[in-house]
Amino acid sequence: METQAEIEFQSAVSAFSAAHNEPDWLRDLRLTMLAKYPALALPVFEKIKYQRWPLTDVHEPAVQDSSAIDLSSLDLDYAEAKNVLVTVGESVIATRLDPALAAQGVIFTDLFTAVREHPDLVQKYFMTTAIKPDANRLAAFNTAFVNGGAFLYVPKGVTVKDPIQGYYIQDSTRTQDFIQHVLVVAETNSQVTYSENYATVGEQANLANVIVEVVAADDAHVRFSAVDQLSKATTGYVSRQGNLANDAKLDWAVGMMNDGNVVVDFNTDLVGHGAHAEVKVVAVTTGEQLQGIDTRVTNLGQHTVGHILQHGVILESSALIFNGVGHIVKGARGSDAQQESRVLMLSTHARGDANPILLIDENDVTAGHAASVGRVNEEQMYYLMSRGIDKKRAERLVIRGFLGNVLTEIPTKRVRDQLTATIERKLENGQKSE
Repeated sequence: METQAEIEFQSAVSAFSAAHNEPDWLRDLRLTMLAKYPALALPVFEKIKYQRWPLTDVHEPAVQDSSAIDLSSLDLDYAEAKNVLVTVGESVIATRLDPALAAQGVIFTDLFTAVREHPDLVQKYFMTTAIKPDANRLAAFNTAFVNGGAFLYVPKGVTVKDPIQGYYIQDSTRTQDFIQHVLVVAETNSQVTYSENYATVGEQANLANVIVEVVAADDAHVRFSAVDQLSKATTGYVSRQGNLANDAKLDWAVGMMNDGNVVVDFNTDLVGHGAHAEVKVVAVTTGEQLQGIDTRVTNLGQHTVGHILQHGVILESSALIFNGVGHIVKGARGSDAQQESRVLMLSTHARGDANPILLIDENDVTAGHAASVGRVNEEQMYYLMSRGIDKKRAERLVIRGFLGNVLTEIPTKRVRDQLTATIERKLENGQKSE
């Protein structure tokens, strides 16, 4: 028998769906996952203990206008962008798409507009390929309560030369859940560069649940970059899932610069023969935060390539955990799985882990891993300080060199520059506190 609270949530979810004119299939999917999510298991990640975090302490969904929020504290560089979407909470602040791309069938819009104007297309891919809605409790939770996000669709044979940019701002000037869902679909023989940014305005404690799906059809190439900067008061779950068909390629380049506790789930399935994924992650932790990052690439098709490169820096009393999981399944002959995870600790109070995991079920493959957790090289520090450089600046130079191995691998200069600036901010704030 349903409780009064359950009935009230069903009514609130239905009302929220109706307010956004969602099609019946999405409303019904929401309600199904609303009933199902509490009984589903949380995802399990090696050495990441997050199960007691308030990731499902949801508030009843209600339409809230955040369009008047002051964004001057954020460095949002989108004025000259040809293809951009900016949202704050549930409000769309700016949206632009090059008319020439729209004429070729490219779609880039907020999620609610997409499900109204392209319901069949969204339904075809939404939680059907990269991840299923009942994959775990947090995925089902996202499906039931999603209140923002975007849809990017690139038709067959279309090459998008200019980057597509998304800015998704959490409104923490009030109590408001930040539950985002971004769906990127690249059809056969298409190419696109997509960049997204997550940030927070306000200091109210809120949860964040972000799911990103990338579906790449045969011979498609997606260059995906992200800079995550959720606030200290935000407790978050970020899931980015990829599904690649024959000879598709997906380049992930992600900077985890959050200030609060965040658990991150990267998963890429190389389903088609010849699929190729490059996953590059940089992370900086400060204060007393924990960032747990679980990165998995599964080689399912033959002659697939999955490479993971993760570098992180830990300051103060924070903790950073890198899990790298490469799985070559039986039958994925000729495949390659490589990973490198390295953590640099700048404090005796910090905690770091780098856990390489290789699961190899096939003989005719290539696989390897490297992992390390250590402190700043004293010889490098001595050399720099002997040249008149003070300790903090010397540390920054060593860190730049350490993270530079990953940053130089990121193909988009704008993303490299943004990540570098964000890293400098976090390092400066962390060193001030020590």
